[in-house]
Amino acid sequence: MQAFDRRKFLKTAAIGAAVVGLPGWVSCVQPKTKNVLPRWRGFNILDFFSPRRIADNSRFAATEQDFKWMADWGFNFVRFPMAYPSYLNYDRASETPITPEQTLDFNEEAVEQIEKTVFAAHKAGLHVNLNLHRAPGFCINAGFQEPFNLWKDSEAQQAFYAHWDMWAKRFKNVSSKLLSFDLVNEPCYKEDMNDQFCPSTAIPGDTYRKVALGCLEVIHKQTPDRIVVADGNQGGSSVTPELEDLPIAQSCRGYYPHYVSHYRAGWVWKNPDDAPKPVWPGVIDGKEYNRKVLEEFYQPWIDLVNKGVGVHCGECGCYNETPHEVFLAWFKDQLDILTSAGIGWGLWNFRGDFGLLDSGRKDVAYEDFYGHKLDRKLLNLLQKH
Repeated sequence: MQAFDRRKFLKTAAIGAAVVGLPGWVSCVQPKTKNVLPRWRGFNILDFFSPRRIADNSRFAATEQDFKWMADWGFNFVRFPMAYPSYLNYDRASETPITPEQTLDFNEEAVEQIEKTVFAAHKAGLHVNLNLHRAPGFCINAGFQEPFNLWKDSEAQQAFYAHWDMWAKRFKNVSSKLLSFDLVNEPCYKEDMNDQFCPSTAIPGDTYRKVALGCLEVIHKQTPDRIVVADGNQGGSSVTPELEDLPIAQSCRGYYPHYVSHYRAGWVWKNPDDAPKPVWPGVIDGKEYNRKVLEEFYQPWIDLVNKGVGVHCGECGCYNETPHEVFLAWFKDQLDILTSAGIGWGLWNFRGDFGLLDSGRKDVAYEDFYGHKLDRKLLNLLQKH
């Protein structure tokens, strides 16, 4: 395994920060700390989020025009959360549980479609972050039966490394200024992977480190300066000290508190009617929430930046049931805090129920934008950060 050269890693990240500039808009909030990662600002796209592949003509599929709009508005980043079955020969429609062997049966046409979408984003000048939202043996979401457990089974870990080996080889000649890898979305441990509401716990730090090192070996063998990102432990919420000495950036989440970000979201609440009404600032479910509480939540991530570890917020935003003015007030505080620390972000998503376009909110005066419904207030807020 290649030895870690922190000086080289910091130099690579700094070059990326200088190269990936922002056209047009400049943030009104200036960083107080120096993050070694570029301040990537942009969106998640969900073309490959589901185990079932999305057709090119689907209303969910990202277009070159989407990427151009992102760039024209001053954004520089797009994250692809991918479910690994979406690029396999495995027939998701068959409802037959996948086997360990099938987790490695790559479908060339599907892989090419992902590659094509990556290059479309590059054409618009956007940095692409590839992420395995569902990895062999793990996903924070239910809805697909895994044949093994990423955190317990060597066979699952070897399959995981094989996926990153495939992507590393596929993009070995693509500049690290244009492409980074985010190993696995929101790692946590669940006793029952098929129970959406099963309580989760943190992955043991030494286990997370072992799995991350296995990925680093295959990725850096192909492109030694590829920026690699590891999501925070316990569902993205916690800094992982066991990774701090490695050439790995860490990714936090912008969903705290979930009472605001995921109000009435069906995958969070067994009964959405039980969700307490969000306010900002104010008392929710008996606890006071305000900017000070947010600052305390993000302080460990800011401390990580000050240690010289790159930090990015890979996902953030608010489900469309949260009152719009509450969302904007909360999100402004969050973006102020992240931006002051030099931490970039990726809104979940661009078009859709967390998005800038076609979010389906009932309390927004949308602006017609080439046939889409644009949330202008949200766009203005994002452009200021």
